[in-house]
Amino acid sequence: MDRTLDAPAARLPVSALGLAWRQGWRDFRAGELRLLMVAVMLAVAALTAVGFFASRLEAALARDARALLGGDAVVASDQPAPPAFADKARALGLRVVSSATFPSMARAPDDKGGESRLVALKAVTEGYPLRGTMRVKAGPAAAEEKLSTGPPRGGVWADAALLEALQLQVGDGLMLGEQRLTIHRVIVLEPDRGAGFMSFAPRVMLHAGDLASTGLIQPASRVTYRLAVAAPEGRPTDERQVREFVRWAEAHIAEAKLRGLRTESLESGRPEMRQTLDRAQRFLNLVALLAALLSAVAVAIAARDFAQRHLDDCAMLRVLGAPQRAIAGAYALEFGAIGLLASLLGVALGFAVHFIFVRLLANLLEAALPAPTLAPAAFGIGVGLTLLVAFGLPPVLQLARVPPLRVIRRDVGGVKAASVGVLLAGSAGFAALLVAASSDLMLGLIAVGGFAAAIAVFAVLAWGAVMLLKRAVPETRAPRWLVLATRQLAARPAFAVLQVSALAVGLLALVLLVLLRTDLIAAWRQATPKDAPNRFVINLQPEQGEPFQAMLKAAGIARYDWYPMIRARLVAVNGQEVGPAQYTEDRARRLVEREFNVSHAAALPGHNSVSAGAWTADEAEGLSVEEGLAQTLKIKLGDRLRFDIGGIQKEGRITSLRKVDWGSMRVNFFVIFPQSRLDDVPISYISAFRAPQTPGFDSALSRQFPNITNVDVSVSLAQVQQVLDQVIRAVEFLFGFTLAAGLVVLFAAVASTRESRAREYAVMRAVGAGSALLRQMQRAELLGVGALAGLLASIAAITVGGVMARQVFEFTWAPSPWVPLAGTAVGALLALTAGWWGLREVLRRPVMETLRRAAE
Repeated sequence: MDRTLDAPAARLPVSALGLAWRQGWRDFRAGELRLLMVAVMLAVAALTAVGFFASRLEAALARDARALLGGDAVVASDQPAPPAFADKARALGLRVVSSATFPSMARAPDDKGGESRLVALKAVTEGYPLRGTMRVKAGPAAAEEKLSTGPPRGGVWADAALLEALQLQVGDGLMLGEQRLTIHRVIVLEPDRGAGFMSFAPRVMLHAGDLASTGLIQPASRVTYRLAVAAPEGRPTDERQVREFVRWAEAHIAEAKLRGLRTESLESGRPEMRQTLDRAQRFLNLVALLAALLSAVAVAIAARDFAQRHLDDCAMLRVLGAPQRAIAGAYALEFGAIGLLASLLGVALGFAVHFIFVRLLANLLEAALPAPTLAPAAFGIGVGLTLLVAFGLPPVLQLARVPPLRVIRRDVGGVKAASVGVLLAGSAGFAALLVAASSDLMLGLIAVGGFAAAIAVFAVLAWGAVMLLKRAVPETRAPRWLVLATRQLAARPAFAVLQVSALAVGLLALVLLVLLRTDLIAAWRQATPKDAPNRFVINLQPEQGEPFQAMLKAAGIARYDWYPMIRARLVAVNGQEVGPAQYTEDRARRLVEREFNVSHAAALPGHNSVSAGAWTADEAEGLSVEEGLAQTLKIKLGDRLRFDIGGIQKEGRITSLRKVDWGSMRVNFFVIFPQSRLDDVPISYISAFRAPQTPGFDSALSRQFPNITNVDVSVSLAQVQQVLDQVIRAVEFLFGFTLAAGLVVLFAAVASTRESRAREYAVMRAVGAGSALLRQMQRAELLGVGALAGLLASIAAITVGGVMARQVFEFTWAPSPWVPLAGTAVGALLALTAGWWGLREVLRRPVMETLRRAAE
């Protein structure tokens, strides 16, 4: 008989396709594939939701970058560009517009109060704007208009903040230098405004033909000139012609040695929001990655459980003569169809979910997002199928090799661990896809590598814990239910290791995201808190310090920044003179060419942190340099820098590098002398504070200190905080996907031992064990496994999170010391809950039914 069962004499003509259809339909109706489908669908949905939104956002940024830049290419300079540049652009068939931007004072007419205000003046020629549209209003209550032209001769357009500050209305006059111009429109949106310091000042826009009559531009005036070029209107941008113009312009600047001229690339122009958006994109990618990694664990567990339940069915097929090839083909087709269906459902869910991101974040751009492409959908389907092939098929394909002898001997033909080669190949392919999906190599490597290392560590530690159980719980003195629980775990160490490792992986993802989300949001909030400064006051003279600070205190302003501000030009590094010709990077050349703000202070500013070297108060000739500036100018600790400060040479040695958050809305400096006094150099002061709600405060400040420049950044601060709120909501929403994936892993880990537990409990009940004792034993086992998994997960989350916080998200990592204890408690509670849900019918199943199933 054994020989007959091992080698059936006749093979039945079995169609793999027909067998796959019948098996798949039966398994689907019986719920056998439910967990697999949910796991794959969650992974695909999380990845495609982020993918759809990211691709649309990138396409929108590429589309709107030209509007934010002011054209397809721009030549910026501190003097009007030579006519050759405009002539070359026109010769190439490109449109040309020029503008001049500079700070100036605007004044209300005497009959309107005569108040003055610092403004960012912009003069534009005919044809402005080349890209994008101006959004203006004819009055505060008027409807918004979209215009493709600038202001006409004799009139100006102005920000609403200026009209409110000067108590003016549309139709009133505005004094600009020697000229009185009429206010025609209120500016709602200027496409190419940018984000320089003067962009915080209210905008006033006029026709370039009126600029000369104002008399505002003098020989020493600091004016930024921009020559923008673009392809003809109504035609797609001719990248070839634009690139040819840029190449010619750069070559001409180099050959003619034209100082102060530069070409500008397509970039968003909003650095104060870029860091927040980049962090948000990385976090969304991390959430999607963790959901996919958890889904892989759930698929592997569920597939093994599926294979275990189908061993007897396959043994019977072998007895009836079904060939191994047909059985393997049937299961491959079944899993392929299920994987494709689950992937398509995941793509549909991801596509629907990404509209929530669009709703939460799309108004970061001022226009509708482009239509989504099919690339994220194709990638999601590929990930779903790879997930099943890599982690689902290896145990299932073993069903084709089940010997026919299993129909009478249940101890043969069990599911074995997949070969190392199969596991490595599948895992490597899946990991490569996830790293590609992360859009950040460091993030992908840390997430995937950290999880792989964590799984290995969890398995080793779980095995060691199980081996210690017998010694830790003596049979004579411990409660009976505890002895039985520990002996159950020790009797099947492989199942215990699987449960602890799977639970720990699921909890690792959840704890990691909770910790990162909490600290990341706290870092965002701390960078731009609700009470962040909304006024920057410059040009304060030393003798005005005490009365100015007294006025702030009288107005109830207790917190404010107060720093000396020095205009300095870098002239030498290590004794060698420096100039723009020594640098190839555009930003480095601009920094060397112009003056920038430096300061001195004995104490390190509270919102700065030292990233290298050491800050020593009142260190002679010491210098602290912002690390980004050091990287751009290729300078390092120990280098000596010489500055020209109003004709006075000042030299120092770099003793520390600082990390500065330029989006913090605080006073920051490239270079700080760590000294309380800096004699013999011209100094003014800068202050930043949150203005009180008292009406007329700004006017009173300007009257008492008429020489100061008071910059109101309320609008920009409100915009940054609005962006922050939107990003946080999007991050919290996607967190639900990983939470769901983690719960699927927990349920799969517990459910995978359902049948073996049922047989063990049936035997115990048959020999006299009561239901109450078995429930106590089950709870103790689940609580112990969950607590161990929670402890391991918390420790791993602190480790992986610390690396990610520093290397990827760039914020300070300070997890609470209570995290391991909380993780242990949460792990125990979740394991007990998942166990109750997954095993609730095991103790209620009749003993005879369980024993009969085991004997079949």
